[in-house]
Amino acid sequence: MNPGASPHQAVEREDVAPSAWRDACTGAIAGGGRFCGAFADRSGSRRRWHALFADGPTTLVLTTFPAEDELPSIVGLIPGAQWDEREAHDLYGLRFDGHEPLHPLVAHSADTSSWTIPVGGDGVHQVAVGPVHAGVIESGHFRFHVVGERILHLDPRLFYKHRGLQRAAEGQELADGLVFAQRACGACAVANSVAYVLACESAIGLVPSRELRRARTLLLELERLYNHLNDVAAVCAGVGFAAGNMAFAALKERAMRLNEDLSGHRFLFGSVKVGASALALSTSAVDRARGELRELRHDTARAWREIQFSASVQARLEGVGLLVHDDAVRLGAVGPAARAAGMRIDTRAASPGLWYGSSFSAAVPPGTQGDVAARLEVRALELIEVFAMLEELLCDPFPPGVASLGNAPMALAVARVESPRGETVCAVEHDMFRLERLHLRTGSYANWPALAFATAENLLPDFPLINKSFELCYACVDR
Repeated sequence: MNPGASPHQAVEREDVAPSAWRDACTGAIAGGGRFCGAFADRSGSRRRWHALFADGPTTLVLTTFPAEDELPSIVGLIPGAQWDEREAHDLYGLRFDGHEPLHPLVAHSADTSSWTIPVGGDGVHQVAVGPVHAGVIESGHFRFHVVGERILHLDPRLFYKHRGLQRAAEGQELADGLVFAQRACGACAVANSVAYVLACESAIGLVPSRELRRARTLLLELERLYNHLNDVAAVCAGVGFAAGNMAFAALKERAMRLNEDLSGHRFLFGSVKVGASALALSTSAVDRARGELRELRHDTARAWREIQFSASVQARLEGVGLLVHDDAVRLGAVGPAARAAGMRIDTRAASPGLWYGSSFSAAVPPGTQGDVAARLEVRALELIEVFAMLEELLCDPFPPGVASLGNAPMALAVARVESPRGETVCAVEHDMFRLERLHLRTGSYANWPALAFATAENLLPDFPLINKSFELCYACVDR
C-alpha cells in the first residue's frame, strides 16, 4: 500500500456573517463539498455555530456567530443537518429560522406530540417499542405509526443516556481527553480514538510516522472485521436463520479473541495513543495472527456461501428496507448503508494520516437497490477487502510508532475516519495542550434518520431486520 504523501487531512476555515449563512453553505455544496456535520459551542459569552463540508482529504469549516442566538436553517438545503440543528437547539438554545417544527432531540418532553410527526387517517394507530428492550442493548424508543402491520412513519427517540462526554472533556490535557472519545462507544472505540488522536496531532503540528500509521490502520481493520461479522450474524438472526447466526457469531468471537491476543483487549481499548502507538508486535505474534486470519477467512467464505444459497433467506432480504440513491444522498447517509445505495463514498480513500493508498476505492455491490440484501452484500465484499488488507499489514513486525513535529499548529483541527458504520468526524480545539472543544459525530449519528426513512412502507415485523441491516450504535449518539 502507498501510505500517501500528505500526513493530515487539510482544514480550511471561513468566518461567515449570520445573514450570509445559507448562501455560504450553498456555495460549499456547489463547490463540491459534502455536508459531514454541524455543531455549536461557546466562545467566551457568545455562541458559535459551525458546519463542516468534506471534499476529498480537505474539510471546509464554516463558522458564524448567530445574531441573538438565531440564524437561517439549512435543513431545506441539507436535510441531513436536521439532527445537528435539533441538538444545537436543545443543548445551546440556538434557534433556526425555517426549521419548523423544531422538535426536541436530546431534551425529552413528556408530551409525545412535541417530538413526533402527526399521522392521521382511518385505521391509523401507534405502536411504542422501548426504551427498555428485551435484548442487551442501549435504551432507545421507537414510535411506529401504522395501519394494520404497514408502517406509515417511524419517530425514533434516543439520548436516554446522554453523558455529556464532549463537555466533560473540556479542560483536559489532550492525552487525557482520549478516554472520553474512546468511551463514546465500545464497538467503535478504535475509530473514535483514531479520529481524536489524528485531530489532536494535526492541532499541535505532529506528523505520524509510517509505523504509527500502519499500526492504527491495522487496529481500524481489526475493528471493522469483528463488527462486520457481528452484523452478518445479526441479519441472519433477523430472518430466523439460526445456522448463519451461530456461524457468524462464532467467527466474531474468534476475531475478538484475536483482538485480545494482539492488543490485550477484546474491543481494542487502550490500543491508541496521542503521538505514539500502544501496539508492539513481534515476528512470532504477527505470524500467529496471519495464520489465524487465514483460517478465519476460509471459514467466513464457507459460511457466507450457506447464506447465498439459502433461497428462503434471500427471499426475506430483497426489497425490504429500501434506501435508494437519491434518498441516501439527501439524508447524508454514510458507510455500508450509503454504499448499498450506490454512493461511492468511503473515507478510507481520503485518509492520508493512515495507511490506505490513493488506489483505495469504495466497495459497492453490483445491485445497489439499497435494501437489506444490498447492505448485507456490502459487508460481505468489505470482509474480503479487510482480510486482504490485514494480510498485507501483517507482513512485518510492529515496532513502536511515534509522531514528530513537522507541521504548523492549527487552531481548529478536524479528522475524518471510516468506522464500521460510516464516517466518524472529530473536531478539536485546544489552548496550551488543553482541550477547549471536542465534537464527535459518528456514522451512527449520520445514519439514524436514514434508518427511520427506510422503515416506512414496510411491515412492522420487518423492522428488526431493517434495524439489524443498519446495525447502528445508540451509545455514540448519546455521547
